[in-house]
Amino acid sequence: MFKTSLNFINTNKTIPSITSINNLLNNAKTVSAFQQSNYAESRSFGFDNSAQKLPESTRVIICGGGVLGASVAYHLAELGWGQDTIVLEQGRLGGGMTYHSSGLVGVFKPSRAQVRLCKESVQLYKDLTAQGHKLGWKQCGTLNVARTRDRMTHFRRMKAQSIALGIECHLVTPAEAQSLCSIIQVDDIKGGLWVPGEGVCNPYDICNSLLQLAKNKGVRVIEFCGVERVLSEDDRVTGVETNLGTVKCHVFVNSGGFWARHIGQMSNPVVKVPLHPVEHYYLYTKPIAGLDPMTPVVRDLDGQVYVREHDGSLLAGGFEPVAKPAYEDGSIPLKMMDLNIGLKPKKKRDVDYAEGDSPVERVLPEDWDHFHVLLEQLLHRVPRLGSAVLHKLTNGPEGFSPDCKWIIGEAPELRNYHVVAGMKTVGISAAGGVGRATAERIINGLFPYDMYELDICRFLGLHNNRKFLRDRSREAPGLHYALPYPFREFRTGRNLRMSPIYPRLREAGAVFGQVMGYERPAYFDPDHVEEGTYKDDGRPYRIAETFTFAKPDWFDFVAREYEACRETVGLCDYSSFTKIDLTSKGQEVVDLLQYLCSNDVDIPVGGIIHTGLQNERGGYENDCSLTRLAENHYMMIAPTIQQTRCKTWIQRHLPSDSSVSVSDVTSMFTAIAIIGPFTRTLLSELTDTDLSPKSFPFFTFKELDVGLANGIRTMNLTHTGELGYVMYIPNEFALHVYNKLLEVGAKYNIRHAGHYATRALRIEKFYAFWGQDLDTTTTPLECGRTWRVKFDKGPFIGREALLRQREEGVRRMYVQLLLQDHDPDLELWAWGGEPIYRDNQYVGATTTTGYGFTLKRMVCLGFVQNLDAQGNPQVVTNDYVMSGQYEVDIAGIRYPAKVGLHSPNLPTKYPDQEREGYFATRDKMVTEPLLRANVTK
Repeated sequence: MFKTSLNFINTNKTIPSITSINNLLNNAKTVSAFQQSNYAESRSFGFDNSAQKLPESTRVIICGGGVLGASVAYHLAELGWGQDTIVLEQGRLGGGMTYHSSGLVGVFKPSRAQVRLCKESVQLYKDLTAQGHKLGWKQCGTLNVARTRDRMTHFRRMKAQSIALGIECHLVTPAEAQSLCSIIQVDDIKGGLWVPGEGVCNPYDICNSLLQLAKNKGVRVIEFCGVERVLSEDDRVTGVETNLGTVKCHVFVNSGGFWARHIGQMSNPVVKVPLHPVEHYYLYTKPIAGLDPMTPVVRDLDGQVYVREHDGSLLAGGFEPVAKPAYEDGSIPLKMMDLNIGLKPKKKRDVDYAEGDSPVERVLPEDWDHFHVLLEQLLHRVPRLGSAVLHKLTNGPEGFSPDCKWIIGEAPELRNYHVVAGMKTVGISAAGGVGRATAERIINGLFPYDMYELDICRFLGLHNNRKFLRDRSREAPGLHYALPYPFREFRTGRNLRMSPIYPRLREAGAVFGQVMGYERPAYFDPDHVEEGTYKDDGRPYRIAETFTFAKPDWFDFVAREYEACRETVGLCDYSSFTKIDLTSKGQEVVDLLQYLCSNDVDIPVGGIIHTGLQNERGGYENDCSLTRLAENHYMMIAPTIQQTRCKTWIQRHLPSDSSVSVSDVTSMFTAIAIIGPFTRTLLSELTDTDLSPKSFPFFTFKELDVGLANGIRTMNLTHTGELGYVMYIPNEFALHVYNKLLEVGAKYNIRHAGHYATRALRIEKFYAFWGQDLDTTTTPLECGRTWRVKFDKGPFIGREALLRQREEGVRRMYVQLLLQDHDPDLELWAWGGEPIYRDNQYVGATTTTGYGFTLKRMVCLGFVQNLDAQGNPQVVTNDYVMSGQYEVDIAGIRYPAKVGLHSPNLPTKYPDQEREGYFATRDKMVTEPLLRANVTK
């Protein structure tokens, strides 16, 4: 049971008791004034069903009348689609997660895309407020406080990145933090980060205003209309069945909050929206005398809590380290959904609540024991709470995705089915930007900028497993305020996808990371096999963790693995890579790939090419290798994170006559890479096939017998720039081939190598990687791959955009930067996102970074721009890039850097013409007119 005397965690201080705790518990069923007033206002939205009937057809149906659905409707109306848009709400407008939102509006988010969306939201709220609309917007600023040195390092990194993100912020001392917010105690903090442009708002007022503005431009808004089924034909949305009738439509938007997953199950095929509701708490006090109405929002991230002022009172909540899932059995109460019971309003709706729609039933029962950990932190940070009269502890269900990121985009299962969900309590911060981006995606077919990390196509079916989501939902909310250390790994939902050699890798000391549910060795620690932190089937296994912004603990392990890959033999598990077979009876598969790919795929059987799959803007929808196994049979190898995305992209461009077959064979093959100068000699001992360069040259394919196994698809490449082979082995042969490689490889000092080592190899060799360096807005011309684009082969997606860019010149260029005067043993490392300066002017940011074990220094990859005085990008040339003096800002310290445009030649004990003859970036300068010195356009 909750105790009135609380001891603060990790301190010797006793937290003062709350004088009104008994009163609070006695009034546990009372709805707070904040909720009551907002709900009363929500009843006056003015959208009456009595005079409205569902039309037979419309263009867009939005399911969900919360702030996100309202924003999508508003932006569609602004773009001219108002007369063709309907918003359906199964209960009261603004009555879902919007109903219990705390109203915080922050712009400093973990990624550039999230920042842009939130900045657009703030600008929208400012503009509408200036136009006289009531939104409750108040720019009171946000004060983030740090209890630890690592948190201050994080703040210094944020401060450095703020110039690239266009966010005003200031590092402050404890004394300055106290002067900014007098109600907090600062004895234990190291400092803080002040963001004056952030603030608070009233979510219900915003929802009301956006819907009213949308309605003024023709959008129809219908309450108490529950969606019962989403209709489709040929995997494309055709209509919606509701409790009030059926409507034909071309586009469906699922903005159903934590019900979005359930709504996804109402279509055939099912649309997988992986999220799970968790209990989310905040306290609301009665008015406090003398409380400044402009008291800033305070986020004590190390304490996992926040506090804000609201109408003379305090509203305080947080994100507990171990969250409590709501509706763990998967049964969301129907009285909260109206989706299956066809709830209809009573006649006197302006007076009475509909059955099952009262404010009390919109929240969950309080659990003071569970909230205890957050309350301790709140009382510690804001001592005044100890004497405040508390009015209500609100517990509302909030949807979290399994990776703690938002879910946005067109569903892979159905065309024109768009999802906007999983906003993890910050939907109000992003609603304006997300609504605009979704509206533009609906109308134009593309997001205005890259949003892969938020795109629903980043998930697989396994992520929608209810028990997986339940377990992951305990962990995900706590990461919202956790320190964003590099290569963060989840601890729940592990050991889902494992290659057949996984047990042997674990016995060899593998320390695992997880990507797309796949357990992938990050590095190997063979001396501490039995010291696993976690157990599966009674056997220990270790999760890769990097709890530092400086030199990581795994450095020496990776150094040895890197050396093996460059000087002897390294063995890597590549099984997680996406593998897709494409076949046809005739020429159809060749014609399809010629249209999808910017490179020429009509290569000899046994050949391999690297190619991009561009979109209409010339950006990368996928970056992959294509192997021609037979005249009408190709195998595509793509990044692991592309498994859903690239298959969906291909399927949506297939010929309508079903002449091309697409098969995801990722799980059929175990992929083992052997990397290093002795790999040809090693593999020759296990196969009868001639592996000489003349018979089996670099960048070609052969099907080999290896050991006693046959049918091994073997590629003479490694994706790292080093010599070696990748073998795609039918799973039943995987363990045999693995054992033979280790057995014969012992004489060549073979060593296991993990992802961190191969990552270091490709960074040092200047290899761009999709999802890190390349995205849907990056073109081949910008990243030094013009020579991979065959303009003369015929039409392909993005050709016209790339031709225009070739004529006009690029406005950003991919570069490699080698840090100078930086001590990797003593100083903070670059981990990505660091600002790049040229001649003391900001010109770009790093994308991927790592330590170069051959170059003996930090290596940063990123993009450089030529910005004019107004910050507008101009044409970038080779001369421009090479003529400047560069610096990279790591947490406020600028380090000189040497810039490069070409893949470097790295010294080795065993030089090889094949290895040194291939470069991934700008190896054919003469064919790249955009890099010529005379390009001045």
